[in-house]
Amino acid sequence: MTTATLALRIDAPMQSWGVRSRFINRYTAMEPTKSGLVGLLGAACGVERGNDVRIQELAALRIGVRVDREGLLERDFHVTQDVPNTEGRMHRTVVSDRYYLADALFLAVIEGTADTLERLEQAVLSPHWPLFFGRKSFVPGAPLIETDQWRRRRWGTGVRDESLEETLKRHPWLENRDEQRTEVSKIDGDVWLRTVVDAPASDHGTELRHDYPESFGEGDRRFRSRTVRSGHVRLDEAMINGVDPCS
Repeated sequence: MTTATLALRIDAPMQSWGVRSRFINRYTAMEPTKSGLVGLLGAACGVERGNDVRIQELAALRIGVRVDREGLLERDFHVTQDVPNTEGRMHRTVVSDRYYLADALFLAVIEGTADTLERLEQAVLSPHWPLFFGRKSFVPGAPLIETDQWRRRRWGTGVRDESLEETLKRHPWLENRDEQRTEVSKIDGDVWLRTVVDAPASDHGTELRHDYPESFGEGDRRFRSRTVRSGHVRLDEAMINGVDPCS
Protein backbone atom coordinates (compact mmCIF):
# COMPACT_ATOMS: atom_id res chain seq x y z
CA MET A 1 0.00 0.00 0.00
CA THR A 2 1.29 3.44 -0.96
CA THR A 3 1.51 6.01 1.81
CA ALA A 4 0.46 9.55 0.96
CA THR A 5 -0.77 12.69 2.69
CA LEU A 6 -3.81 14.92 2.49
CA ALA A 7 -3.06 18.61 3.08
CA LEU A 8 -5.87 20.89 4.30
CA ARG A 9 -5.99 24.65 4.73
CA ILE A 10 -7.53 25.51 8.13
CA ASP A 11 -8.29 29.19 7.78
CA ALA A 12 -11.07 31.19 9.45
CA PRO A 13 -11.58 34.45 11.35
CA MET A 14 -12.39 32.40 14.46
CA GLN A 15 -11.60 28.83 15.50
CA SER A 16 -12.02 26.86 18.72
CA TRP A 17 -10.25 23.55 19.34
CA GLY A 18 -11.49 22.34 22.69
CA VAL A 19 -9.12 20.42 24.92
CA ARG A 20 -10.78 20.71 28.31
CA SER A 21 -13.72 22.35 30.01
CA ARG A 22 -13.84 23.18 33.69
CA PHE A 23 -17.29 24.19 34.86
CA ILE A 24 -17.92 27.60 33.27
CA ASN A 25 -14.53 27.82 31.49
CA ARG A 26 -14.24 26.46 27.93
CA TYR A 27 -10.67 26.49 26.69
CA THR A 28 -9.10 26.10 23.25
CA ALA A 29 -5.81 24.61 22.11
CA MET A 30 -3.48 26.85 20.13
CA GLU A 31 -3.72 24.57 17.08
CA PRO A 32 -6.25 22.04 15.70
CA THR A 33 -6.67 18.98 17.90
CA LYS A 34 -6.91 15.39 16.73
CA SER A 35 -10.51 15.15 17.94
CA GLY A 36 -11.38 18.36 16.07
CA LEU A 37 -9.86 17.16 12.79
CA VAL A 38 -11.46 13.72 13.12
CA GLY A 39 -14.81 15.41 13.71
CA LEU A 40 -14.23 17.59 10.64
CA LEU A 41 -13.47 14.56 8.44
CA GLY A 42 -16.39 12.66 9.94
CA ALA A 43 -18.77 15.47 9.04
CA ALA A 44 -17.39 15.54 5.49
CA CYS A 45 -17.90 11.78 5.16
CA GLY A 46 -21.34 11.75 6.77
CA VAL A 47 -20.25 9.61 9.73
CA GLU A 48 -22.89 9.54 12.46
CA ARG A 49 -21.75 10.57 15.94
CA GLY A 50 -22.56 7.13 17.35
CA ASN A 51 -20.58 5.23 14.69
CA ASP A 52 -17.59 4.43 16.91
CA VAL A 53 -16.01 2.08 14.37
CA ARG A 54 -15.74 4.76 11.66
CA ILE A 55 -14.67 7.42 14.18
CA GLN A 56 -11.83 5.19 15.39
CA GLU A 57 -10.79 4.39 11.81
CA LEU A 58 -10.38 8.12 11.17
CA ALA A 59 -8.61 8.63 14.50
CA ALA A 60 -6.09 5.91 13.59
CA LEU A 61 -4.78 8.06 10.73
CA ARG A 62 -1.56 9.90 11.58
CA ILE A 63 -2.00 13.67 11.81
CA GLY A 64 0.33 16.66 11.89
CA VAL A 65 -0.25 20.42 12.04
CA ARG A 66 1.93 23.32 10.91
CA VAL A 67 1.18 26.78 12.24
CA ASP A 68 1.45 29.17 9.29
CA ARG A 69 0.03 32.08 11.28
CA GLU A 70 -0.28 32.00 15.07
CA GLY A 71 -3.75 32.98 16.26
CA LEU A 72 -4.67 35.50 18.92
CA LEU A 73 -6.28 33.98 22.01
CA GLU A 74 -9.58 35.74 22.62
CA ARG A 75 -12.41 35.32 25.13
CA ASP A 76 -16.12 35.90 24.93
CA PHE A 77 -18.91 35.60 27.47
CA HIS A 78 -22.02 33.47 27.23
CA VAL A 79 -24.97 34.24 29.49
CA THR A 80 -27.49 31.48 30.24
CA GLN A 81 -30.60 32.33 32.22
CA ASP A 82 -32.84 30.18 34.42
CA VAL A 83 -30.21 27.50 35.07
CA PRO A 84 -31.36 25.16 37.89
CA ASN A 85 -29.13 23.59 40.49
CA THR A 86 -28.75 19.81 40.85
CA GLU A 87 -32.04 19.66 42.73
CA GLY A 88 -33.90 21.48 39.99
CA ARG A 89 -34.41 24.60 42.11
CA MET A 90 -32.86 28.03 42.64
CA HIS A 91 -32.83 29.04 38.99
CA ARG A 92 -30.06 31.51 38.31
CA THR A 93 -28.08 33.26 35.57
CA VAL A 94 -24.72 31.72 34.68
CA VAL A 95 -21.91 33.53 32.84
CA SER A 96 -19.35 31.28 31.11
CA ASP A 97 -15.98 32.18 29.60
CA ARG A 98 -15.35 30.68 26.16
CA TYR A 99 -11.97 31.01 24.49
CA TYR A 100 -11.19 30.95 20.79
CA LEU A 101 -8.42 31.71 18.30
CA ALA A 102 -8.74 34.77 16.09
CA ASP A 103 -6.98 35.18 12.75
CA ALA A 104 -5.14 31.83 12.84
CA LEU A 105 -3.96 29.86 9.81
CA PHE A 106 -2.90 26.21 9.86
CA LEU A 107 -1.75 23.49 7.50
CA ALA A 108 -3.32 20.21 8.68
CA VAL A 109 -1.81 17.03 7.22
CA ILE A 110 -3.31 13.53 7.37
CA GLU A 111 -1.15 10.53 6.51
CA GLY A 112 -2.54 7.21 5.26
CA THR A 113 -2.96 5.06 2.20
CA ALA A 114 -3.47 6.86 -1.10
CA ASP A 115 -6.88 5.22 -1.64
CA THR A 116 -8.15 6.33 1.78
CA LEU A 117 -6.93 9.89 1.36
CA GLU A 118 -8.37 10.23 -2.14
CA ARG A 119 -11.78 9.28 -0.72
CA LEU A 120 -11.35 11.81 2.09
CA GLU A 121 -10.34 14.48 -0.41
CA GLN A 122 -13.55 13.97 -2.38
CA ALA A 123 -15.56 14.07 0.85
CA VAL A 124 -13.98 17.38 1.91
CA LEU A 125 -14.63 18.85 -1.54
CA SER A 126 -18.30 17.76 -1.37
CA PRO A 127 -19.06 17.41 2.36
CA HIS A 128 -22.09 15.51 3.58
CA TRP A 129 -22.64 18.01 6.40
CA PRO A 130 -21.44 21.62 6.77
CA LEU A 131 -17.86 21.94 8.01
CA PHE A 132 -16.84 24.19 10.90
CA PHE A 133 -13.87 24.71 13.19
CA GLY A 134 -15.01 23.87 16.71
CA ARG A 135 -18.29 25.81 16.78
CA LYS A 136 -21.03 25.85 14.18
CA SER A 137 -20.61 29.61 13.72
CA PHE A 138 -16.84 29.21 13.06
CA VAL A 139 -17.03 28.35 9.37
CA PRO A 140 -14.04 28.15 7.00
CA GLY A 141 -12.87 31.44 5.54
CA ALA A 142 -11.26 29.73 2.53
CA PRO A 143 -11.50 26.34 0.79
CA LEU A 144 -9.81 23.53 2.71
CA ILE A 145 -8.64 22.16 -0.65
CA GLU A 146 -8.05 24.26 -3.74
CA THR A 147 -10.29 23.18 -6.62
CA ASP A 148 -8.70 25.36 -9.28
CA GLN A 149 -5.60 23.61 -10.69
CA TRP A 150 -3.74 26.91 -11.14
CA ARG A 151 -4.26 27.81 -7.49
CA ARG A 152 -3.45 24.29 -6.33
CA ARG A 153 -0.08 24.43 -8.06
CA ARG A 154 0.60 27.75 -6.34
CA TRP A 155 -0.85 27.12 -2.90
CA GLY A 156 -0.84 23.32 -2.61
CA THR A 157 -3.43 21.35 -0.57
CA GLY A 158 -4.98 18.05 -1.60
CA VAL A 159 -3.43 14.58 -1.84
CA ARG A 160 0.37 14.51 -2.09
CA ASP A 161 2.74 11.61 -2.76
CA GLU A 162 5.05 12.14 0.22
CA SER A 163 5.31 11.48 3.95
CA LEU A 164 3.79 13.64 6.67
CA GLU A 165 7.17 15.06 7.67
CA GLU A 166 8.03 15.88 4.04
CA THR A 167 4.71 17.65 3.56
CA LEU A 168 5.22 19.79 6.65
CA LYS A 169 8.70 20.75 5.41
CA ARG A 170 7.90 21.32 1.73
CA HIS A 171 4.28 22.40 1.40
CA PRO A 172 3.90 26.01 0.23
CA TRP A 173 3.41 28.57 2.98
CA LEU A 174 -0.32 29.25 3.11
CA GLU A 175 -0.01 32.91 4.12
CA ASN A 176 -1.66 35.00 1.39
CA ARG A 177 -1.61 38.43 3.02
CA ASP A 178 0.82 40.82 1.39
CA GLU A 179 1.53 42.64 4.66
CA GLN A 180 2.51 39.41 6.43
CA ARG A 181 4.76 38.37 3.57
CA THR A 182 6.38 41.78 3.55
CA GLU A 183 7.10 41.56 7.28
CA VAL A 184 8.75 38.16 6.86
CA SER A 185 10.92 39.47 4.01
CA LYS A 186 12.29 42.13 6.37
CA ILE A 187 13.45 39.64 9.01
CA ASP A 188 17.22 39.26 9.16
CA GLY A 189 17.60 35.55 9.89
CA ASP A 190 15.61 32.34 9.74
CA VAL A 191 11.86 32.17 10.27
CA TRP A 192 10.50 28.99 11.85
CA LEU A 193 6.97 27.58 11.76
CA ARG A 194 5.74 25.57 14.74
CA THR A 195 4.60 21.95 14.21
CA VAL A 196 2.75 19.32 16.26
CA VAL A 197 2.90 15.73 14.97
CA ASP A 198 1.62 12.33 16.09
CA ALA A 199 4.63 10.36 17.37
CA PRO A 200 5.32 7.10 19.25
CA ALA A 201 5.67 7.39 23.02
CA SER A 202 9.19 5.98 22.66
CA ASP A 203 10.36 9.04 20.71
CA HIS A 204 12.47 11.54 22.62
CA GLY A 205 10.68 14.72 23.70
CA THR A 206 7.09 13.59 23.19
CA GLU A 207 4.23 14.93 25.29
CA LEU A 208 0.68 13.83 26.05
CA ARG A 209 -2.45 15.35 24.51
CA HIS A 210 -5.83 14.12 25.73
CA ASP A 211 -7.65 14.53 22.42
CA TYR A 212 -7.78 11.07 20.80
CA PRO A 213 -11.50 10.39 20.22
CA GLU A 214 -12.98 6.99 20.98
CA SER A 215 -16.63 8.02 20.71
CA PHE A 216 -18.63 11.13 19.85
CA GLY A 217 -21.87 9.44 20.92
CA GLU A 218 -24.57 11.61 22.49
CA GLY A 219 -23.98 11.48 26.24
CA ASP A 220 -21.04 9.11 25.73
CA ARG A 221 -18.15 11.25 24.47
CA ARG A 222 -14.89 9.46 25.28
CA PHE A 223 -11.29 10.42 24.68
CA ARG A 224 -7.88 9.03 25.53
CA SER A 225 -4.38 10.40 25.44
CA ARG A 226 -1.97 10.32 22.52
CA THR A 227 1.69 11.32 22.29
CA VAL A 228 2.85 14.14 20.03
CA ARG A 229 6.16 15.71 19.16
CA SER A 230 6.37 19.48 18.97
CA GLY A 231 8.94 21.01 16.67
CA HIS A 232 9.63 23.61 13.98
CA VAL A 233 10.33 23.72 10.25
CA ARG A 234 12.31 26.49 8.60
CA LEU A 235 10.38 28.74 6.24
CA ASP A 236 12.53 28.70 3.09
CA GLU A 237 12.27 30.44 -0.27
CA ALA A 238 10.65 27.44 -1.97
CA MET A 239 7.84 27.40 0.62
CA ILE A 240 7.36 31.17 0.38
CA ASN A 241 7.25 31.29 -3.41
CA GLY A 242 5.36 28.04 -3.96
CA VAL A 243 5.26 26.45 -7.41
CA ASP A 244 5.03 28.73 -10.43
CA PRO A 245 1.76 27.69 -12.12
CA CYS A 246 3.23 28.64 -15.50
CA SER A 247 6.31 26.42 -15.17
